[in-house]
Amino acid sequence: MTELSDKATTLARLHDEPEILRVVNVWDAVSATVIAALPETRAIATAGHSIAATFGYPDGEHIPLDLMLDMVARIVSAAGDLPVSADLDAGFGDPGETVRRAIGVGVVGANVEDRLRPLAESTAAVEAIVAAGESEGVAFVLNARTDAFVRAGDRPLEESIEDAVTRGRAYLSAGATTVFVPGILDAATTRALVDGIGVRKVSVIGLPGALTAQEYEDLGVARISYGPMTQRVALTALQDVAADLYRDGAIPASTRGLN
Repeated sequence: MTELSDKATTLARLHDEPEILRVVNVWDAVSATVIAALPETRAIATAGHSIAATFGYPDGEHIPLDLMLDMVARIVSAAGDLPVSADLDAGFGDPGETVRRAIGVGVVGANVEDRLRPLAESTAAVEAIVAAGESEGVAFVLNARTDAFVRAGDRPLEESIEDAVTRGRAYLSAGATTVFVPGILDAATTRALVDGIGVRKVSVIGLPGALTAQEYEDLGVARISYGPMTQRVALTALQDVAADLYRDGAIPASTRGLN
């Protein structure tokens, strides 16, 4: 477990550095290979939505866990020495056991979402995940996700901020490394979250209309990831080039190989 422990230590340290950790989400071995090859890449994160879509499943734990973990294992192999954080949805019914199995295929961190379940239940899930890492000899890097914004419905923004802060503090106290708050967060909202949860303790997602990574860094955010957006960009490019080929186009000369 020494190698995994070292990777976990590296991943945790990357969240503490002043420079925001940018993780470009991948969904299979080849996407992991091309991202890992970039010198700027310091860690790899999977996108659960994208892995599910690869196999024809909708998001939300419809994909069998065994199939998800098989792909995650392939991503870990393709990532080489880089630490890998996996998107494990809400834990597939047993967050602790799911994380234990994820560690078994080489994962050292994860996103696990609360789906706005009762706070006590969600905090217990965080505790189970941390305990699973300890039992496997890995200081697991949990990016505990709260859906305080994406499942907010029509409640006032201030209530969502308060809920995210309350949940975030509870998750950190239970052993989470950071708190993932997905949503399109403007500067004022992000500042309130960082003030309430902690500097370099908030993790965000880069979406169309959101702030840039540099702007989030300036506000004290620890990490930015991109979820299913990277796969959507790739599939948009695929569809666009296919439409061009149907118009008697040619493969662009700028196309790069994998080696």
